[in-house]
Amino acid sequence: MKTDLLQDALHRLHHIVKETGISEATYQALAHPSRTLISSLPVRMDDGSTGYFKAYRCQYNDLLGPTKGGVRFHQQTDQSEVAALALWMTLKCAAVNVPFGGAKGGVTVDPKLLSAMELERLARAYVRANADFIGPEQDIPAPDVYTNARIMGWMMDEYEKIERRKAPGVITGKPLIFGGSEGRESATGRGAFLVIEALAEKLDWQPFNKTVAIQGFGNGGYHCARLLHHAGYKVVAVSDSKGGIYSKQGLDIESIYQEKQTSKALKAVYCDGSVCETVEHKVITNQDLLELDVDILIPAALSNVIDENNADKVNARYIVEIANGPISSNADSILAEKNVYVVPDILANAGGVIVSYFEWCQNRQGEKWSLEKVQEKLACYMTNAFDTAWLTTQKHKIPLREAVYKQALLRIESAIEAHGTQNYFTNGD
Repeated sequence: MKTDLLQDALHRLHHIVKETGISEATYQALAHPSRTLISSLPVRMDDGSTGYFKAYRCQYNDLLGPTKGGVRFHQQTDQSEVAALALWMTLKCAAVNVPFGGAKGGVTVDPKLLSAMELERLARAYVRANADFIGPEQDIPAPDVYTNARIMGWMMDEYEKIERRKAPGVITGKPLIFGGSEGRESATGRGAFLVIEALAEKLDWQPFNKTVAIQGFGNGGYHCARLLHHAGYKVVAVSDSKGGIYSKQGLDIESIYQEKQTSKALKAVYCDGSVCETVEHKVITNQDLLELDVDILIPAALSNVIDENNADKVNARYIVEIANGPISSNADSILAEKNVYVVPDILANAGGVIVSYFEWCQNRQGEKWSLEKVQEKLACYMTNAFDTAWLTTQKHKIPLREAVYKQALLRIESAIEAHGTQNYFTNGD
């Protein structure tokens, strides 16, 4: 039975609110999504028939600014998932001090079954259904699972046709020629890498002594794997939706990526130019990967892959959450008992929304920043957020997840108080 992702997210949030002394009023403000638009999208298929696809856009909370969040195309997407993702986006923006609220969108569809033309029609239909719901000052979509810069370009183009004006700030993660930002594609993976490097500095790690397993070889997982490999970490396992590969000696990430682009298969290879040779490796399942004896485990695929049923089988000392909600709330205590150190998703995968914010700023200012400037500013945001959370963990002796949530909740609490609350009116002079 599928977990109700929103209820699981709220269960964790309520526990952390009580543990960290955040007000109940703040929890209540985050316990109810502000608004959700549910649509049925009619799409003309290539054979002339009409397909109908369920679509969602949840604007969860806008206390800190216009709402922000990706649009995913996935066959398991539902309203609860979209709302949970929008809640996490609300917390994520607050945690890293980006002036956005949280939103998320999704379409229940298997995009692999659609042609390129059908995919374009679906993307444009999504914007037509949500055109009055989104906008540069209201709600700004971006790529997510199985969506990309090309799809964002279609969405922006459709919005501009409806509005009869240029509005590049309505969408982020779009092609560079349409006002996209340098560094956006690799931002999520780079942000996770920066967090791992910050943790390494605090704990005095040597990269070459650390082994890494990454579940998910999509955009975030690949770029993080690539950067870790270049920094000297030994990436021993990676996987995609079909399964994984493992090599005790370590994997050559760039070669595996190159092979996947040509053959669509995940293979342990070493490439010299265009010539790739298969190297010795073991084929494993995604569940096998989660249970490997490695130093760092990076779930970078889907939600709830670690729950109360398999958390006790996790052997990694550190988990860095690139995926949204890869660990269920019920698994938190099990991992804590095993002394597993978790870097939570609302910090570890925040690189994407940070660079989306940079893209939005560039669009509004009519500027184009260099890759170096984007990466420098991303590093500043990520390390500042991590350092703040680290100081909280040391001062209050609480897990990093609670510390990151606390800094997010304190910012949201300040906004609630500034808008006017019972305490504001009774305690003010």
